[in-house]
Amino acid sequence: MGKGKIWTRRSTRTLKKECGDRGVSVCATTVSRLLKDMDYSLRVNRKTIAETRHPDRNRQFEIINETKKYFEDSGQPIISVDSKKKELIGNFRNEGKAWTKIVNEVLAHDFRSQAIGVGCPFGIYELLTNLGTVIVGTSYDTPEFAVESIKIWLDEFGWKRYPCAKELLILCDAGGSNGFRPRLWKYALYQNICKVYGLSIRICHYPSGASKWNPVEHRLFSFISKNWEGNPLRSYDVMLSLIAGTTTTAGLLVQTILNEKEYQKGIKITDDQMKEININKHSVLPDWNYTISLN
Repeated sequence: MGKGKIWTRRSTRTLKKECGDRGVSVCATTVSRLLKDMDYSLRVNRKTIAETRHPDRNRQFEIINETKKYFEDSGQPIISVDSKKKELIGNFRNEGKAWTKIVNEVLAHDFRSQAIGVGCPFGIYELLTNLGTVIVGTSYDTPEFAVESIKIWLDEFGWKRYPCAKELLILCDAGGSNGFRPRLWKYALYQNICKVYGLSIRICHYPSGASKWNPVEHRLFSFISKNWEGNPLRSYDVMLSLIAGTTTTAGLLVQTILNEKEYQKGIKITDDQMKEININKHSVLPDWNYTISLN
């Protein structure tokens, strides 16, 4: 393979043939062993190089950890939220393998026109209880949908688990429907949660490019993906069932709710509407750290 070569596209069978062409008789298994002896192994690409590193990245992680500890010590609820990739609902191929006696026959192409609909999972992970809630929307992933998902969680589960809650900490990504830029995200939190329940909400955004550190990603979504591997999401009921069936040895339990409400894209919040919100931007990294409350 040449001196200093660190990778090869050739398979062991191809290398076996090339060795034979050079008068060296060897089997593919031996080629594999020799490659391992030279520290070669089959590897996949690893996403470790961030395109940009925000200069305040580490400071924001420190702020998040400090804020989490404060809420943990005071027994106030902490949720990590995000939306998972939209899924086509229908007889489509789902990546991965599953134990089965028969082969799942699915459509050859993933055309939206052949789908029953789309499933837009919005995940809410509770750090204090290791419980997950996934609201599956059938419309668009908008800031209004994100806030409504949190409100549904509060109504169905949150108040039962935290009846004395006065504050809520939300950990979320810097971008997307619950990012720090959309005005509708902040406005809807104030109108639909703060004003309705009198609850103070503290929001901490993970730095750009750091979504994998958001707990909902590696403590909830990653296990859901493993649980439905190789299982076609032929209906919303199947999707909800596979999500709800997700468990871990650490005791994760997941609840699911289907939200069939239609959400409108592109809603604009005016400057006058923003003035209605009582938002306190913190002194350090105010774009990523702020509190929304009644007063």
